[in-house]
Formats: sequence, structure tokens, C-alpha cells
Amino acid sequence: MRNVNIDRKTSETDITLSLELDGSAKALINTGNRFFDHMLELFATHGCFDIELSCRAENCPDFHHTAEDTGIVLGQAFRQALGDRAGIRRYGSLMLPMDESLIAAAVDLDGRGTLNFDVALKSARVGDFDTELVREFFLAFVRQASVTVHLIRMSGENTHHLIEAVFKSFARALSAACEMDPRSDGSVPSSKGTLL
Repeated sequence: MRNVNIDRKTSETDITLSLELDGSAKALINTGNRFFDHMLELFATHGCFDIELSCRAENCPDFHHTAEDTGIVLGQAFRQALGDRAGIRRYGSLMLPMDESLIAAAVDLDGRGTLNFDVALKSARVGDFDTELVREFFLAFVRQASVTVHLIRMSGENTHHLIEAVFKSFARALSAACEMDPRSDGSVPSSKGTLL
């Protein structure tokens, strides 16, 4: 079972997370921001991950630390759940349409921690969520998970559609990369013999 439980408390946020990589798309999310909750629910659904996540940020004036610290904890959870990454597929990619929007997502569970976020968002806010926090979430995630992620806007104008397509495409690409490869002999998918 590739599952992890993490509790992280700072002076800014208090986060409790349970992650099951080989789940059935169960999500119980409460970050204090309904739009962000919805994106994380989509992430769990389309990645077939089981995620229970609670974040309290009572002393913060906005959702910056909520988004960033959630990315930190979720990234740490994936890194722990993947272990030495033996037997995984390692790579995953997807082109995902969301109405007029089209997002390309590519993931390499390479142990490096690099983000290429090439998604221009026209609106500064969706509801009470600052759209610049989407990149902050993904940047925190890739640094902690030690993965390479490319998220590229191929087309699209509606900010809500673009962000939704980003989370869905990322979930699908990450899920494919995390899958156990039935052709593998259980070794780490690298000619170096390690991904960390």
C-alpha cells in the first residue's frame, strides 16, 4: 500500500493530510477556500487518488500560505508514498480539453524538482481565489515531491476553464507516471539506478 499521513503545523497553517496513491478517487478536502477545494477534488478524482486534507490558516490575511503550504504537504506525501520509485512508469503526459481550453501536461518523477508553468491567466481572481496562487501551489509541490512538471496552455481564454484543465491534466499525467509498470522487473526506471 502506497499511503502516507502527514501533519504539518506552522505559525501560519495547520495541515492534516492522508494520501493513498492507489485509491478510488475519494476526496474530503477543506482548505477554507471553496474554489481551491474544488480544484483539489478534481485532482483526486482524475488521478484516482484518495485524499483527505484539512488546512486551517486562521492568522493569514489571504490564501497565499494555504495554497503554498498545501502544495508543500501534498508534494511531501507523494515523495514519501513513491519511496525509491522502483517499478513505476516514471513518465506521464496528457493533452486535456476543457471547453475552449486545452492544456498539455507532462510529468517526470525524476527526483529533480522543476516546474515549467506556461499558462497565462487573464483574470486575477476566480471568486475569492487569487489565480497567481495556482503557480505557487505547483511550484511548492514539485520542489517537495522532487518531480519535473510541464503545464502549457495550448489554447483557451476563460480563466476558470484553464485552471480546471490544469488540475485535471496534471492529475492524469501524474497518475500515469505513478503507476506500477507490469513490464518492470521492479527496478528503478533509470540507467543510473536511482531517481533520488
